[in-house]
Amino acid sequence: MTGSKIHGVDKLGEVVSREKLSGKKIIHCHGVFDLIHIGHIKHLEAAKKLGDILVVTTTPDRFVNKGPHRPAFGEQLRAEALAALSCVDFVAINEWPTAVEIIKIVKPDMFVKGFVKEDGKRDHTNAISEEEEAVNSVGGKLHLTEEDTYSATTLINRFAGIFSPQTRDFLEGFRRKTSPESLVAELEKLKGLKVLVVGETILDDYQFCSVLGKSSKEPVLAALLKKSEYYLGGSLAIANHVANFCEQVTVVTGIGVEDQRENFIRQGLKGNIKPHLLKTLGHPTIVKRRFLEGYLGTKIFEVYEMGQGPLGQEFENEFRRVLESEIPKNDVVIVADYGHGLISKDSVRLICTKSKFLAVNSQVNAGNRGFNLLSKYPRADFVSIGEPELRLDARELEGPITSLIAGAANRMCTKYFISTAGSSGLFCCDDVGKIHQVPAFSIKVVDRVGAGDAVLAITAPAATLGLSGEVLGFIANVVGAEACMIMGHSSSISASSLYRSITSLLK
Repeated sequence: MTGSKIHGVDKLGEVVSREKLSGKKIIHCHGVFDLIHIGHIKHLEAAKKLGDILVVTTTPDRFVNKGPHRPAFGEQLRAEALAALSCVDFVAINEWPTAVEIIKIVKPDMFVKGFVKEDGKRDHTNAISEEEEAVNSVGGKLHLTEEDTYSATTLINRFAGIFSPQTRDFLEGFRRKTSPESLVAELEKLKGLKVLVVGETILDDYQFCSVLGKSSKEPVLAALLKKSEYYLGGSLAIANHVANFCEQVTVVTGIGVEDQRENFIRQGLKGNIKPHLLKTLGHPTIVKRRFLEGYLGTKIFEVYEMGQGPLGQEFENEFRRVLESEIPKNDVVIVADYGHGLISKDSVRLICTKSKFLAVNSQVNAGNRGFNLLSKYPRADFVSIGEPELRLDARELEGPITSLIAGAANRMCTKYFISTAGSSGLFCCDDVGKIHQVPAFSIKVVDRVGAGDAVLAITAPAATLGLSGEVLGFIANVVGAEACMIMGHSSSISASSLYRSITSLLK
């Protein structure tokens, strides 16, 4: 009985049309329904009373945007739970982020939503306005029920056991001190900041393969290529993240002269980014090609396309000329130093001397073989760096990370110093030397590549707001958890997505 109620989107329109032709009044509800509770039941029962046939569609897992820990239940389980309710006649799993497209398929007489107090605006988006427009276009109308509301998010956060005890305790304490509304209001202030991003252009080439097995004649792993995807990485990915929060963004970077993929780069940058794409004569645009097992997304190996050695005095002169011009125009300078030769010692001195507010990340990777250390920067107002880079810079493999953070923060005179520590979360040192530990919020990890870039991009301008170290660390971990759910740099962290995650975690 339950299974017979569930239909694919391609069949749903046909099934509902038959009911409508027989004179039945069609009611349509849509939502995530991650944890069916009494509020959902009251809402759906009230909706059913408005007509004859109740169609309920649910958001697919890939578009559930209620925080890094959601959905708690997969789309098929959610569909089955809805179908088990006697008031529900048909169920389908939507194929789009909002209900707009599915409304046009169902063509309901009435599209029913729960009443909200925020002038119809939900989850920091205007989706409900678009849904109302869609239902009007098919001859129906929007109706808001006034049943008692309950929060599935609150129930999941506090009783479902998704988070570790450490994370749950942190969130309980943090909720008592910080409201999501106040935090979102603070982040909205970032719009007026002018931000300059400086760093290497890196193109991420993801080759998705099906692993066939060992070659029959040689000890070689054989794989069948399924598809390739290109993403803007490095400083370009950071600029795209920043551009979702700050209205004026400039990026200064280098690209190759031959096969530089300049059109692809310009098309992939947000419209509010001003790019300075300086040509690196004799050096190609950096490409990091990753081969992945397509089903699980597990990386097999990497191949780098990049130049070796200095970029030359002509490039250095042009690079410094642009920096001299752009740095004074911006409130925040974000340096993403991947150690591939773009940022020389002279450029470091210029950046450190001229920047009003300087944010730095100095990365150690296979391409720079461990020679790109944080200590090349004498000062910074904000640092975001991984624990391995911090330990390598301090030449201390063991020992408490807090003492390394305190030492580096003191040496560089930082206002905030963040060190990310993987599954342990992060540590954030504030301007009075207090170190706050914030546990990780990641539940599902698609790809860790780019998580550090996203954290740097959003917390660097946020560090100008005078937030407490604990609040800045909380924002950083929410951003990191969001980024871990994105394949490579295939998309950027949007303001609405981050605000929804913050709101969800603090319920």
